[in-house]
Amino acid sequence: METQRAENADEQAQQLLQVLEETPDLRVILRLIIRHGQRHARGTVLPLDWQLAADALVELLDARLTQQPTCSLVLSGGKTPETLYLLLATRHYQSRLDWSRVHLFWGDERYVPHEDPQSNYYLAYTAWLSKAQIPRENIHPMPTHYADPDDAARAYEAELRAHFGAEAPVPVFDLVLLGLGDDGHIASLFPGDPALEETTRWVVPSRAPVAPHQRLTLTLPVLNAAPRIWFLVSGDAKRAAIEQLFSGAECALPAARIHPSVERLWWLSDSLYSVVSTLKTQGTTQ
Repeated sequence: METQRAENADEQAQQLLQVLEETPDLRVILRLIIRHGQRHARGTVLPLDWQLAADALVELLDARLTQQPTCSLVLSGGKTPETLYLLLATRHYQSRLDWSRVHLFWGDERYVPHEDPQSNYYLAYTAWLSKAQIPRENIHPMPTHYADPDDAARAYEAELRAHFGAEAPVPVFDLVLLGLGDDGHIASLFPGDPALEETTRWVVPSRAPVAPHQRLTLTLPVLNAAPRIWFLVSGDAKRAAIEQLFSGAECALPAARIHPSVERLWWLSDSLYSVVSTLKTQGTTQ
């Protein structure tokens, strides 16, 4: 009996090693989780160390490029990812990856011109892309020059279909970066907005409760098709949303509608990381 158990364990170990050998991106994630992560029902929580996040992002994309000719990264809006973008603009990170094989997309956009400081594209461009060795044709910002935002949403969906294939049921991005709003919104999917309930379109207009009110956003079916989502969250104003998400109770926030099958990493600032750690200690997370 003991001999049989040992043989089974050895076989399982060999199978696991083979899987890790065949999926180098999985090795990157497992190493990150084992060394730095806390596991929760909502995903894996990590301290928001920007250099660690930049290292992991570059390693993950590089691993994907050993398996396929190009890879795709969805950028988050808002101010939170600016530090990450500034790091990626440095020579150190520019030299660690063949960025000419990376395609960049956006999860949402404020409906303002790209040169407007409120634009998500503008922040990424000024902090990173203006210095990056990424071909212009690999950068896919959401258009905001149409008179009708719905036309802009359909144009971006057409661009996604051109990249991922017209017959693709949904685009599958290699990695999606998302922020988290004070109200629990993700991308520009806000509580109570009809965009949150969209089930067929890939990109739709949405309305934000704060200016600029008009937005474009990827929809939940697109986000839930991604194999990996990294939430980048900082700011004490997010505390209530984080408490709701990680309390273990039923949660109606948009961020809670990311499907459990998606590999979710929550990069939380120190104060928010402490909130989740306290909830775990109290036994309220699962």
